Amino acid sequence: MKNKFNILLCGIAALLMGITSCTDYLDKSPDAIIGEDEAFKNFKNFQGFVEEMYNLGPDVMRHFWVSSFNWGEDEILTLNEADYMFGHSVDRGTYRDAFLGDSRAKQSNYLYRVEANTEQARFGKNIWSSHWYGIRKCNMAFEALENGLMTDASQAERDMIKGQLHFMRAWFYFNITTYWGGMPYIDYAIPSNETNFDLPRETYQENADKMAADFKAAAELLPVDWDDTEIGRRTDGNNELRANKIWALAYLGKTYLYAASPLMEQGVNGKSTVNFGSNGEIQSINMGYNKEYAKKAADVLGEVLTMVENGETQYKLVPFEKYSDLFYTHKQNWLMPGSTEAIVRSPQYDNGDSFWRQSNSYQINDMASGDGITLCPTANYVNYYGMANGMPLNDPDSGFDKTHPWKDRDPRFYHDIVYDGIKMVDITDEKDPLSIELQYADLGNGGKYVASQDHHSRTGYLNYKFIPLHSNRWDKVHDGWGNALYLKLSWLRLAEVYLFYAEAAAQGYSGAGNAKSPKFSKTAAEAINVVRDRAGVGHVADKYINNLEDFMDEVRRERAVELAYEAHRFNDLRRWLLLTREPYNVKTAIYFERDGEFDPLAEPSERKVKGWKEEVLIQRNLGTKHYWMPFKTEDVTMYPEFYQNPGW
Repeated sequence: MKNKFNILLCGIAALLMGITSCTDYLDKSPDAIIGEDEAFKNFKNFQGFVEEMYNLGPDVMRHFWVSSFNWGEDEILTLNEADYMFGHSVDRGTYRDAFLGDSRAKQSNYLYRVEANTEQARFGKNIWSSHWYGIRKCNMAFEALENGLMTDASQAERDMIKGQLHFMRAWFYFNITTYWGGMPYIDYAIPSNETNFDLPRETYQENADKMAADFKAAAELLPVDWDDTEIGRRTDGNNELRANKIWALAYLGKTYLYAASPLMEQGVNGKSTVNFGSNGEIQSINMGYNKEYAKKAADVLGEVLTMVENGETQYKLVPFEKYSDLFYTHKQNWLMPGSTEAIVRSPQYDNGDSFWRQSNSYQINDMASGDGITLCPTANYVNYYGMANGMPLNDPDSGFDKTHPWKDRDPRFYHDIVYDGIKMVDITDEKDPLSIELQYADLGNGGKYVASQDHHSRTGYLNYKFIPLHSNRWDKVHDGWGNALYLKLSWLRLAEVYLFYAEAAAQGYSGAGNAKSPKFSKTAAEAINVVRDRAGVGHVADKYINNLEDFMDEVRRERAVELAYEAHRFNDLRRWLLLTREPYNVKTAIYFERDGEFDPLAEPSERKVKGWKEEVLIQRNLGTKHYWMPFKTEDVTMYPEFYQNPGW
């Protein structure tokens, strides 16, 4: 196969890598091939062709047995035994490990990874090859529609197919361009015998305009809820994972906001015009947004939120007492997490075996008897969880007290984070002293939960956002199929739409926190407050509303808290041009001692500590090139117009 670009763009690589050899793929019995006339003739057959595309989105939570998917300043892995994980590669700036490093580094990321081993194949979905394959499928399907191959179908059925194709093509491109920058935007099925290519990489914003056109077309053709249509009633109750109008409008708004963001506004094709100093500080640049794109984003997102608040959609925020249902379900017969708030989710193609393995990733090894790998929240990131009154910790009016550091915190802190003194084991066993020793989280200096940086917490905290509190080998909350512990993240949920709107409105319209789109009744600050109200957190303080940069600090902090550890932070820091800047380039731990005798009956948040201090564990020395992912050399040597991202 001499023409590598044809493999890339046609998506054949996705078929060949890990599924079959080139020879085997071509050497098929004629009886095994379904002709175009049959494949596309009616809605049922054509929908079968489309359905595969939904399975091309990787499950970011499950790549390899322990998945490193939070690559911002939010998380740190155990030091030695997991230094092959791609999260460590990002800390070191060695992004090429995604496809050139230790085989486990390649397995533990969802960008390039394809797994040939049949047993591991459920982990094999990735963005690069799977999405190019999906784009090829979309263009083939568009061609089938244009050629009139869908003969036995109503216009409504054709529209439903076409709307999904527009959404999927744009969504595949959105995910690719998020990491690699502008691409050739291919909207036709390249002939298999094509040999000459000069398709240039476009700017990110040129791609965004074309994605936007696809998302708009999808929104016009698709219903809000499939179950409310004659076509959808054929699969009534099984349509929630199929693209609809809200999917398309929400991603249209996200596309415009990304196009407006500082990295995309200041960079071209990944060739950033940003000038960085030797210390990683951004110099001589306006870190502002593109206001026109921001306005477009605010208007579209405002339209979505108006529909939501008018009860015109099936989506609504989950009550805080059901907050965990967004991330995991337990003893609910394998009900997919997300509830009424999840907008875009990928189908599940894993089995239950890796759910409990993944849950072990958030526990110290002695609790779980796992792989010896712990994904710990960094102390600097936990600091974003402010006070219940809505104030950030560093505000002099917040009431934060280093002698009572866990008192009166944002309720999401108590949901997501395990801190010192939390009861971790219900059922202790005198025959197993460890169950008694570890009954309460001991995270202070020399504590049992921080005894070894290889198997325990390195930072003084643990992340329990995605697992029940008493998941351990004694309480057996997560053991067995009957307990049905199901972990899953959504690609997009409703709370993020509110936060996207707040950011877009503030940047696109005047008034900072008081800015609003004419398409929605709420201001930027009020949109944040909707999310905070759900958790019982105080509103954005007046002192942060009138100045744009002060308000943006609260926007960024609110995204950090509400969307914590959901694989968004790395891309947020990149698009904000903050990845290389302090304090966003450090990972820290907190150290303290308990003040007085430990009382197991005392309220953990009221316990007093002394000697509270924070120290840097890792400082990431990242530079300009780290704002975009590199391509494989074989991809960028195909022809001059498809070039490498700068610095790689």
